[in-house]
Amino acid sequence: VGKTSTARILAKSLNCVKGPTVTPCGECDNCREIAAGNSLDVIEIDGASNNSVEDVRQLRENVRYAPAKGRYKIYLIDEVHMLSAAAFNALLKTLEEPPEHVKFIFATTEPQKVLPTILSRCQRFDLHRIPANLIAKHLQFIAEKEKIALDPAAAHAIARGAEGGLRDAESMLDQLVAFCGDKIGESDVLDVFGFTSEQTVIDLTGRILRGETPEAIDLLHEQAESGKDMMRLMSDLIAHLRDLLVFKAKPEALKEDIDAEAQKALAAQARLIATDRLLELIDQFAAAEGRMKWAPNKKLHFEVAVIKAIQILGQATLDEVIEKLRELRENRLGPGQGSAAGSGGAPPAPSRREADVEAEAP
Repeated sequence: VGKTSTARILAKSLNCVKGPTVTPCGECDNCREIAAGNSLDVIEIDGASNNSVEDVRQLRENVRYAPAKGRYKIYLIDEVHMLSAAAFNALLKTLEEPPEHVKFIFATTEPQKVLPTILSRCQRFDLHRIPANLIAKHLQFIAEKEKIALDPAAAHAIARGAEGGLRDAESMLDQLVAFCGDKIGESDVLDVFGFTSEQTVIDLTGRILRGETPEAIDLLHEQAESGKDMMRLMSDLIAHLRDLLVFKAKPEALKEDIDAEAQKALAAQARLIATDRLLELIDQFAAAEGRMKWAPNKKLHFEVAVIKAIQILGQATLDEVIEKLRELRENRLGPGQGSAAGSGGAPPAPSRREADVEAEAP
């Protein structure tokens, strides 16, 4: 259920004959009309195409009229962040003191673009993205009902590509059925949408962590020659490094997002790199991703980022240098002698200057 669907359910809860209630019946005339999108008391407005001051003025004129049938007249403004600053200001007074029979519901994917004066007068609810494993299970359920042979790896690839959006995942499944028929494998998903397989991202990460520069570049070239989107591959690589970072901190935090095989791969790679080095790699690739957005040759920046990352892993950290110096000092002085001077041992011999001063004293 997305933001607009949630808003319609809320409208049903407010205008249901048995309401206001948290469980609308879905059977009364009001609920059926809202579900069908033809309720006179629930007005859906596209904020992207109705974003002017004149549109808001028209809305302000209409809020004066009582609802035709329901308990409230509900204005659902989708993509409200697209309203202009002047339109927001024109709406402010009405939003601050709305008529008793009017309710406003705003839906947006970018709340940071909504004016603070508007946000302060609203009750905010944040919708979270759905874990990939749950999306994959739902796709398998749909495929079973529709008699479609959907490979589990293909379902997981669709879920990864949807990035937490169930509607996007269902739309992708529809496209795959149109292209591939009633039998869909992982390779079909990768070919149709230009995605990179999860195993390829794991292999690329492993080659980087092991310092295998030629092998990592070869894999990168293979993906570029097969038509894979370099920006998408970079995004997947950063996401995998993020998963690796979270796995090192709290392994069970990823159980809803990745399958058992991916968890085994993360466990093996987590032993190859320290947390501070992993943070450096994420910063390195994130900066490269920013450069790639505007670069005509994206593969070049990807190659440079991979080589730099491997060089970073080959350099000694400050802690490693300090530990090496400590070992060298102990080897030169012998065990236990490094701290003898500071623990009550014999005082050091006077320097030559100190000896001269003592000799000149009467």
